[in-house]
Amino acid sequence: MSKNRTNNIHRESVFPTRMTLGLMKNKLKGAEQGHSLLKKKSEALTKRFRDILKRIEDAKLKMGSVMQVASFSLAEVSYATGENIGYQVQESVSGEARFKVRASAENVSGVILPTFEKHVNDEINDFKLTGLGRGGQQVIKAKSVYSSAVETLVELASLQVSFGILDEVIKVTNRRVNAIEHVIIPRVKNTIDYINSELDELDREEFYRLKKVQEKKQEELAAQDAELKKQMLEQAELNKRLLEKIKLEEGEEAVEEVQAEAEAKEQEQEQEQKTVAAEESEPQNLLQEQEDDVIF
Repeated sequence: MSKNRTNNIHRESVFPTRMTLGLMKNKLKGAEQGHSLLKKKSEALTKRFRDILKRIEDAKLKMGSVMQVASFSLAEVSYATGENIGYQVQESVSGEARFKVRASAENVSGVILPTFEKHVNDEINDFKLTGLGRGGQQVIKAKSVYSSAVETLVELASLQVSFGILDEVIKVTNRRVNAIEHVIIPRVKNTIDYINSELDELDREEFYRLKKVQEKKQEELAAQDAELKKQMLEQAELNKRLLEKIKLEEGEEAVEEVQAEAEAKEQEQEQEQKTVAAEESEPQNLLQEQEDDVIF
């Protein structure tokens, strides 16, 4: 009982017919194709995920070294120009930004990954008069170092966003792959096995029924043959006595007429036997076809 309950849990509740069997086979084929496609997608995303992870590590190391140099450059500028460098920088900034970030999208195996790209307008120079009195060289150096730091920061932000999106998508894809591989495909296979076993059982029952019908038909035909033979023997005995009686009373001509009538009756009986044999052959042919279909 527990085994049957377990089988019912691990298969779908369907009526075992050949049409249902075909539908289950198509469903199994679709599940296997979907599993293959999702597996390839997961592998492609994992490969890109590892590549982005390596680039993030490199970008973070680069960011650390660049910020270290930028901090020393800022300290040099503060020492060379004085404490009012911040005010001078704010006064030099115009209305339009020189460094802009543009967002775009990249499609990786059906997953949209946002990417950030830097765009520098070289025509805008906000620090052309900063450090004119003193410390101009340190200001130019700090400007270059901090520009490099911002570029690295934009690259790191783009990689970090793509990393987070890929992490979630890979988890969802792997869950789907595992669900198809360990739940859906075994469930459909168990359903197909159940339908095949039920159809085989129905074929065996039909074969047994036809066999019983044929046996009953043969018994009836045997009884009819025995009855016909008995009637023929009785008729032959009666004809023999009748011929002897007629021979004694009327002569040879009457005997010939009676013999002709007896031969006609025998021919009719033979025709009836042929008809019965034809009826007997029909269930035998049907049973033979059923035996060819059923495999034990």
